[in-house]
Amino acid sequence: MLTFAPLIFVVIWSTGFIAARAAAPYADPNLFLIFRFALTALCFAVLARRIPWPTGRQALLHAVAGMLMNGLYLSGAWWSIAHGVAAGVMALLGALQPLLTALVAVIWLRARLSLRTWIGLGIGIVGVALVIIPKLAATGLGELAPWPVAVAVGSIFALTAGTMIQKSSISGGDLRSAGAIQNGAAALVALVLFSAVGTWHWDNHPAVWASLAWSVGVLSLGGATLLIWMVRHGEATRTTSLMLLVPPLAAIEAYFLFGETLTSLQIAGFALAIGGVVLARRA
Repeated sequence: MLTFAPLIFVVIWSTGFIAARAAAPYADPNLFLIFRFALTALCFAVLARRIPWPTGRQALLHAVAGMLMNGLYLSGAWWSIAHGVAAGVMALLGALQPLLTALVAVIWLRARLSLRTWIGLGIGIVGVALVIIPKLAATGLGELAPWPVAVAVGSIFALTAGTMIQKSSISGGDLRSAGAIQNGAAALVALVLFSAVGTWHWDNHPAVWASLAWSVGVLSLGGATLLIWMVRHGEATRTTSLMLLVPPLAAIEAYFLFGETLTSLQIAGFALAIGGVVLARRA
């Protein structure tokens, strides 16, 4: 399974941009995420009803990982975009997450990464930048107000921290009970943020319900669980380097689904991103 897991993950994860874009005009982001996380937690709880659940410190670590990796990351990213940070800027910040993971692995876990890994990450980030530059040229950088930018950067740190916790003592836990606890904790984060800055905006448009169904059934139950599984069974930097392929693939999907432009520069960037990921993962 590990052989095909990276390809499956990248394809699934890239559709998150599409689902978010489809739902954005019709629902408050944190309200949407409350439903997404709560429904995902319920699904996992049903699947885990006959197995032992983690308790004590293990349960707490699962909750913290869910708050960081799901709750703060997605809530922060969606809120930042809704408050002026261009989606391209957010995608570029997200592409820095593998590099941040590598730095944390070296400093915290005393990991030794080869020069090839660092070069691969660098090439991949340049590739992502080439994919995103045409979009930024067309849409601008957004308002780039201090708070939305700070929240956007903080969300990337939260994703990185949550990823590293998945490599801790909870890595041997069952993914079903882990998913229930982590998504339940993420729902609480989204609820707190919604109470503070959210609005009761929910139009019963088919796009909202289709995005919600996809987000729960494919992105959360499939993609997020697969990411955790890969982090547990592989080296964190090699796993998160796959994130570099998400923005380019999302650009291709948007080209076919929404008629967005796809320039030769972006295609070249996609090729660089692929090369960088291959180099980093083979190190």
